[in-house]
Amino acid sequence: MTLAAPTDIQAPLALIIDLDGTLIDTQADFVVALNLMLDDLRLPHIDGAFVAQTVGKGSEHLVAQTLKQVDAGTNRFELAMQRYQRHYSEINGRHAEVYPGALEGLQRFAELGLPMACLTNKPTDFALPLLADKGLSRFFSHVFGGDAFPRKKPDPLPLIKTCQALGTAPAHTWMVGDSSNDAQAARAAGCPVVLVSYGYNHGRPIREVDADAFIDRLDELHWS
Repeated sequence: MTLAAPTDIQAPLALIIDLDGTLIDTQADFVVALNLMLDDLRLPHIDGAFVAQTVGKGSEHLVAQTLKQVDAGTNRFELAMQRYQRHYSEINGRHAEVYPGALEGLQRFAELGLPMACLTNKPTDFALPLLADKGLSRFFSHVFGGDAFPRKKPDPLPLIKTCQALGTAPAHTWMVGDSSNDAQAARAAGCPVVLVSYGYNHGRPIREVDADAFIDRLDELHWS
């Protein structure tokens, strides 16, 4: 497809691409790690539907909402975070799959000479080995996790800092993501935003989000 975007949007000189729900389907990893954490705490399990509605705002938010979901209270948060991080680091990528079209899209963008950064709310120590394990790290000159900056998406700061690292102005740096977090951050930072239709948008229809375009596969992203 050709990207149908307003004429005032500049063609990209660089791309910022989200990770979970955009490049890689990691829902099963989250479910397994969270349920192992809940086993340690002798609490009931959560399911994939809960994770799909909750993931995307960082590990702290995910763990806190999981404890709330199973009526565990907040006093076990620190222990839960420790157990979750341990389990996730052990299974990171084991149950995850690269989305169809993601590798092909990254290859084409690289052939066009576009600098790319991966910007995710996932901790950097989880993002880097996941990208390496799936053969995607070679496409990115920068990988910034949710702990790379003082604030996470949907705050615009991570996008502004990533544009600075790429050396491109926000108006020439497109954000490609899967949720309202990505869109809100991009709008506030001054970046055009394209959303994929298949990711995790907190249980809300993705086309309700304010974005410049929507695509069903990453390799559908084209521009004039």
